[in-house]
Amino acid sequence: MRSTRRESSPPLKRIRRRRGPDTGIYEARTRDIVVRVAPCYLAEESSPEQGLYLWAYTVEIENHGAETVHLVARWWKVTDAMNRSNEVEGSGVVGEQPELKPREAFRYVSNCPLPTASGTMVGRYQMVTEAGEAFDAQIPEFSLHLPGASRRVN
Repeated sequence: MRSTRRESSPPLKRIRRRRGPDTGIYEARTRDIVVRVAPCYLAEESSPEQGLYLWAYTVEIENHGAETVHLVARWWKVTDAMNRSNEVEGSGVVGEQPELKPREAFRYVSNCPLPTASGTMVGRYQMVTEAGEAFDAQIPEFSLHLPGASRRVN
């Protein structure tokens, strides 16, 4: 369940803000890079009786700066409701290392299985400018919670 879409025509299109109690959208800005995340519980693909809760999350990475940046690596920390953490790292995202020119955005969808009904995710992307300067763009901490539960970072 992965998809990518590059958006490059101004103005940048953003994750649509849905109305309702279970529509958390989380955002962080590092330098001129905005990272926005919208998680969603996948009830049809989850199996609570077997301890499997599957979450999808849509990530948008927007370059609001004047220089081109290249996403080269990612690091995630996933924490379940029992406060057990797992770190995930690797090159790029969903098999790509996108280059974002000024005013470009990159969107992808990925998923995360949890053994508990709630948890959190947080992370960072390693970005490199055309001049070779590396920096970390923060991924906001976001809550994975069942529909109808109070929305909060655990």
